[in-house]
Amino acid sequence: MGIFGKSLEEKAQEAVAEIGQMGLGVWQLTATVDGQVVTLKGEAQNLEAKTRVMQEFCARVECENVINTIRVPAPATRVPAAAGPGPPAPPPVSAEPTIHVVVAGDTLGALARRYYGKASLYMKIFEANRDILKDPNLIKVGQRLRIPA
Repeated sequence: MGIFGKSLEEKAQEAVAEIGQMGLGVWQLTATVDGQVVTLKGEAQNLEAKTRVMQEFCARVECENVINTIRVPAPATRVPAAAGPGPPAPPPVSAEPTIHVVVAGDTLGALARRYYGKASLYMKIFEANRDILKDPNLIKVGQRLRIPA
């Protein structure tokens, strides 16, 4: 424990332990702290469970940014035995997009570089968030942006 109370790491680990016992449909939940940024990892049975974990975590731990990388596995597809040969099934669509909470200094270009390796892909993030963004050059601290795969 620090001079002024529990560290962010301690708070994050306590929150993960509490959330893990709530029966929300999430497994192997972990939190990694890097400065004031917390990254949640694990596996959830569905998008609702993933979202609920994020809400519960944010209600317990105050930090600059929480990155939710909890994985939601694609539903298993079954092919009937009598189907015979046909076109190959399309690859499963990746899990739901990551949520990034904007902090001071963030830009869509910086986020694109962080998540995709290329700042020039910033429009991918802008297009995924047109419901809350009107201009790719104007993002605000605290906005929750979807980062599509």
